[in-house]
Amino acid sequence: MGERVAALQAAYPHAQGELWAQDEHRLGLKPILRRVWSPRGVQPVVAVRPRYEWLWVYGWVHPATGATEWLLLPTVNTALFTLALEQFAQAVGAGPNKQVRVALDQAGWHVAAGVRLPAGVHLEFLPAYSPELQPAERLWPLTNEGVANRLFATLDALEEALVERLGTLMAQPELVRAYTAYHWWPKAGCMLSYLAGLGISSLRPLRLPAVSPPPPARG
Repeated sequence: MGERVAALQAAYPHAQGELWAQDEHRLGLKPILRRVWSPRGVQPVVAVRPRYEWLWVYGWVHPATGATEWLLLPTVNTALFTLALEQFAQAVGAGPNKQVRVALDQAGWHVAAGVRLPAGVHLEFLPAYSPELQPAERLWPLTNEGVANRLFATLDALEEALVERLGTLMAQPELVRAYTAYHWWPKAGCMLSYLAGLGISSLRPLRLPAVSPPPPARG
């Protein structure tokens, strides 16, 4: 890992570098229910009609600034992930003069051999089963806020509400930053220092040492 990061920095010594995080989130016609304030003695009522139709929110966040990029797609797979990367690279201006590292999990469509990377985009995979290390996971309570306790007749209606909510979040980078700028997240785009700060020296899953069971309690 360290060797790859060092090689990338040596290959582009004069390029601007940024570190983003990326994740996907499924939303659909199964309502998201949340608690709400109501006058004492009044029972809030929410109309629901669960159906199992879905779309996926592809989200990118730059935790250091709270900047976000979004894409709504019908599913997740290698082809659509490649398309999403192309759209992201275009949006942030990745290329020879701007090298962008993207921290993400090891989902099958992320690590598949068919994924094609746009120029200037480099994937840095987090250790397996570590959502607590992923700032982009914190985006989803914010996106859900715009569609919670609402009934949508169609996916098109849901998509329209999400577009409005995502636009609101793009205009509120300080709010996003408050959710995603972990204290250990590097201010510069260096994934090496990020993982080193967490005590991680490789991409293999962390293995905890075996712990002997405690002795039986005495009566």
